[in-house]
This record gives sequence, C-alpha cells and structure tokens, in this order.
Amino acid sequence: MQEKLWTRNFVLAIGANLFIYMVFYLLMTSMALYAVQRFQAADTAAGFASSAFVVGALVSRFFAGPLLDAAGRRRVLMVSLAVFAAISLLYIPAGSLAMLLVLRLLHGVAFGVGHTAVTAGAQALIPAARRGEGTGYFAVSTSVATALGPLLAVLLSAGGEYDGVFLFSAGCSAAAFGVSLFLKLPERRPAPAAAAVGHGPGGKPRSQPRTPRAVLEKVLEPAVLPIGSVMLVGCLAYSGVLSFLSSYAQSRGAAPSAALFFLVFAAAVLAARLFAGRIQDRQGANVVMYPALVMFAAGLALLALGTSGGTVTAAGILAGLGFGSMMPCTQAIAVSQVPERRLGTAVATYFLMLDVGTGFGPVLLGLLLPLTGFPGMYVWLGVLMLACIGLYYGVHGRKRLLEVCA
Repeated sequence: MQEKLWTRNFVLAIGANLFIYMVFYLLMTSMALYAVQRFQAADTAAGFASSAFVVGALVSRFFAGPLLDAAGRRRVLMVSLAVFAAISLLYIPAGSLAMLLVLRLLHGVAFGVGHTAVTAGAQALIPAARRGEGTGYFAVSTSVATALGPLLAVLLSAGGEYDGVFLFSAGCSAAAFGVSLFLKLPERRPAPAAAAVGHGPGGKPRSQPRTPRAVLEKVLEPAVLPIGSVMLVGCLAYSGVLSFLSSYAQSRGAAPSAALFFLVFAAAVLAARLFAGRIQDRQGANVVMYPALVMFAAGLALLALGTSGGTVTAAGILAGLGFGSMMPCTQAIAVSQVPERRLGTAVATYFLMLDVGTGFGPVLLGLLLPLTGFPGMYVWLGVLMLACIGLYYGVHGRKRLLEVCA
C-alpha cells in the first residue's frame, strides 16, 4: 500500500515555504532600485543591497543544519520566522544605506535558517518511496512565489512608493509565522552513541579526536556535496538570466520580453515540478536529469538568438522545464544520501551550494560579459550546462546506471 503524502502538516509546510519565498522575491526584485531612489546609492552599492540578502542566507547555511539537529526543527523555525517578520517592518524606518545593508544581511540570515528548517521538516514528512514526487510538490510553492513576487513588487512600487512592498512583505512574513504555529514537524532521531576510542587514566573513555574532517562534518554534509555541485553550476547559469536578461532585453529595445520570459519560465517550472518527481520515483533520477540538463542548456543558448517574443517564449519553456526538473530531482537525491538524523545538515549543505552559485554567478559573469556580449554569454552558459551532463554522470548518474545493470 502506498504511503500517504498529503498530510495536514505537509500542506502547512508548503504554505509556510510559499510565504517565505514571497518575501524573498518581493524584496529581491525591488531592493536595488529602492537603494538608488531612496539613498542615491551607486550601482555597486545598489547591487549589494539586493545580493546582501543572499550573502546572509549563505552564511546561515553553515550553522543552520547543526542548529536544527541540536535544538529541534520547530523551535528553530518559530524563532527564525519571528525575527524574519520583525526585520520586514524595519525597512520602513531605516534611514541610511548602511542600515539598509545591515538589515538585508540579517534578513538573509533569518531567511536561510527558517527556510532550512521548513525544508528539512517537509523532507522528513515525505515518505521515502515518494521522495521525488513529494519534493516536486513542495517546490511548487517556490514556483508560485517566483511568478507572483516580482509582479506584485512592480505593482506595489509603482510611482516610487515602496512602503507597500515592505508592508506586504511583513504581512507575508507574519503569515508564514502564523502557519508555522499549527505546523508539527518530526524531530530528528538521536544519533547512536559513538564508540569511545580507548580509555584514559582511571578507565575514563577518551573522546573522539577533533580532526578537520570531524569539525567540517559538524556544519556540512559531505555526502551532499557531489550532487550539490551540479546545482551550484545550474544556479550559476541561471544567475545569468536573473541578473542580465532585463539589461539584454533593454539593449535590444525589447524590455517587455524579459517579463514575458519570466512569466513563461515560471509556468514551465510549475509544470515540471508537477510531474518530474513522480517520474523520478518510478524510473530513477537519470530519466529526469539528462533531458533536464539538455533542455536547460538549449533554453540558455536560444537566448543568444535575440529577444523577440517567439524566441524568449521558446527559451522560457525549455529553460523552465529543464531548471524546474533539476532542482527537486537533485534535492531528492541529496536527502536520500543521509540518515534522518543528518537531514537538517544535508538540506543546509544543499542550499549552501545553490546560494554560492546564485550569489557569485553574477560577479563571474560580469567579468565575462565585456568579452562576449550578451549573446556570447548565453552561448557559453548553454555550453556550461552541456558540460554539466558529464559532472552529473560522474557524481551520481553512473552509480545509478551500475545499480540498474546489477
């Protein structure tokens, strides 16, 4: 008999994740322009006002996992979401660019901890036999936020008034906290007692040596790093779309094309996440990942042909289906590599890899852009994702192939 997936707590976890990501996309879309208009920030500072949130989230991944495993998922979730909501209200009275940057960093830390907590809890709620399907459904909440967040940010900030954006963000934060009040997350099982290494004077057991590897494993899950590297590359490539597509479209005199791409992309991501996980559970990850990598590469390369309506629509469909299938598939692989007691650290490690790709991708691509131009950059990003097929084969695909052959 198939284990039950759609429980009350799983639905609540999806709702909490939706509201958390609504705040992320509302503020990421509007923050750079807000910094320029309110504080006359230079381009670099305005960019950091946006990306500082990702930097804060990245920092949090180093301690969020161990914190969850030590203090409990629900307790950490409640505290982090309370801080998350409070910081959302502090944007309005922030009177300087320096204060804004501090708030962005702290807000990112609260986001990273809260997001790790709700994701680890959701993964613990998903039956192992339906891991891919459940992860895909959970990720739908992110897809909805991807579509609604930027749209609402544009509407609420029309005329240069940003209080509406901040108040709506605070409302979403409060909603996430409110949903979490009713959310019961399974806590990790305690780890089995480690065997003592010999005995010291008086027969007292010696503690395990604090080797660099042992210290590293307190904050990172090594088993997740290989598959996480695939998504690091994928997010680096996607950052080229997030950061530069609007500028590319404007340079071609087709500014509305960027909005069209993101709308189509979000719809394709949503569609992919509804069926890719079920295919993964039934036929294995390789059946999903290889076509996904090819489609994402094709969608990126297609952008090099221009920004006409037909081109960006086709590119958005291919890139959305590819990227939308990759993320839940690799996340399901990541959490299947570890015991339940290490789930929090595994989730934090996985999203750390995503944050590195998303956060540092624009910097690296900004160095490449003067050499290649926008079309050349998207061609190289397509080539990069084709090369990622070999990376995936090396870290996971060949193992799955050997299992099937055996």
